[in-house]
Order: sequence, then C-alpha cells, then structure tokens
Amino acid sequence: MKPTSLGATKVIVAFDYLEALIRDRLKRLQYRSGILDGFLVGTGPALDEPTSP
Repeated sequence: MKPTSLGATKVIVAFDYLEALIRDRLKRLQYRSGILDGFLVGTGPALDEPTSP
C-alpha cells in the first residue's frame, strides 16, 4: 500500500466518523427543542414569522 493511499484512507475514515457523530448529535437535538430554543435566544436572532409581501 502506498503511503498516500493510507493517508487518504485515514481521511475517509475520519470523515465517516465525523459525519456519524454530527448525525447522532443532530438527532438528539431534534428531540430536545428546549436546548435549541435556548441557544437561539442567547444568540439574539429574531424569531418572528416572516411577513408575506
């Protein structure tokens, strides 16, 4: 196995792991909306419904 292909394999494995981790965390947040609401309130974006023209 070439050193470059081993490095590429490690990057792919790391990316797959990161993707699975992000999906897991987002799925957890989906069922705990209070956390997301608290984050949005703490950062200050407007949560008003957009008005139609």
